[in-house]
Amino acid sequence: MRFFIEHKWKFLSAAIALAIIAFFLAFGPPKLMARTETTDFCASCHVMQGQFEAWFNVGAHRSIRCVDCHLPHQNLAFYYMWKSIDGMKDVVVFHSGHIPEFIEISARGQNFIQGNCIRCHSERVEMIDQERSCWDCHRFLQHQLAGVRLTN
Repeated sequence: MRFFIEHKWKFLSAAIALAIIAFFLAFGPPKLMARTETTDFCASCHVMQGQFEAWFNVGAHRSIRCVDCHLPHQNLAFYYMWKSIDGMKDVVVFHSGHIPEFIEISARGQNFIQGNCIRCHSERVEMIDQERSCWDCHRFLQHQLAGVRLTN
């Protein structure tokens, strides 16, 4: 502990320098943030090609971007925090060679999607059970089932 107290200015300077570098990398290069929010950017990774094709062929949600469903929209800070975390996770997974054969959404991602369904369709869903996952009934909206209407 004494070491940290004696060198607090060095640690503070390093933290500030890292924050400046991170801010520049996130927002500095021209139009980088806007580019990473496009569906073309998401589809540029070959392992996402199937998800992109499924999204493109669904129709109803073809006018919205991947980030509109897959990231939280409570506030801007939360949005960019999870955009950064998910983006870095994707970079690490891709470059480590541990890409799963079948891409599945995490429980956290499912919560984001459920919240965004309710946010966008709030007037339509205000009288129904919002604890039940939207895709329990709307199965064809799942990427792997896009375009396929299940009968049950």
